[in-house]
Amino acid sequence: MASGFFAILDDIGALMDDIAVTSKLATKKTAGILGDDLAVNAEKATGFLSSREIPVLWAITKGSFINKLIIIPIIFLLKWLYEPAITYILVLGGIYLAYEGVEKIIEFLFHRNKKGHEVVEESSLPEEDENSEKSKISSAIKTDFILSLEIVIIALGTVIEKQHPLLTQILSVSFVAIIATIGVYGIVALIVRMDDAGFFLMKKSGNKGFFSGLGQVLIKALPIVIKILGVVGTIALLLVSGEIFLHNIDYIHHLLPENIFSKFGLGIVFGLVAVLLATVGKKIISAVKPTKK
Repeated sequence: MASGFFAILDDIGALMDDIAVTSKLATKKTAGILGDDLAVNAEKATGFLSSREIPVLWAITKGSFINKLIIIPIIFLLKWLYEPAITYILVLGGIYLAYEGVEKIIEFLFHRNKKGHEVVEESSLPEEDENSEKSKISSAIKTDFILSLEIVIIALGTVIEKQHPLLTQILSVSFVAIIATIGVYGIVALIVRMDDAGFFLMKKSGNKGFFSGLGQVLIKALPIVIKILGVVGTIALLLVSGEIFLHNIDYIHHLLPENIFSKFGLGIVFGLVAVLLATVGKKIISAVKPTKK
């Protein structure tokens, strides 16, 4: 009986060792997408009132965990039932990311600057602020879903290559997904609270010395970091989507070389088509929809 108990412990130890090794390999392969994930989500988690930053970020983080809770069993089920479906889902997700990236560029290029009284009117409507916050959270969670899907699929591809048993595959992919969520949103939380950390350092040092200077640097750096993240996040959306198209559409895979220009160009082209179709679709719906009397 004792020998049986130790055999079980030995099996558990071997399983944990397999999971550790496989998770390490999968994390390395997903490092690039995690960097893009960080840039995209940091950009989406900023632009709120200071008092709302952490609640908003927590709402997005919970949404990210739920996304992965949905994605992992579905991906394993599809792998068993009909593996090509994973590719179709990835391509559709890539179209959504490309749409978001191009939409941001169009908004930046053609956005009409609002006059002072318009900004005051908008800021005086708390209901609109609340709806805007919910809309941004919803958009962030949708984007996270696509990025999470790619992370899970890349991690799954790594464990399949090593021909590990199903249990090891499930536990390894789940571990990578959890670490990715904690890591990405933990860093995002640090970024969005840079100014608070700066004020804290200045207060504690009595506005004197090295720590006071460091606090001022953090406060002044935050708007710059946010602007940079906005640009990097948009580029990341286009690059990630372009990479999805390049790797999962055979015609494109054989037609174009695998480099940053191909990925970015594909993201722009697919994004422009998606924006055009969405705009035409909205106009058709609005024309067909009966007007309220």
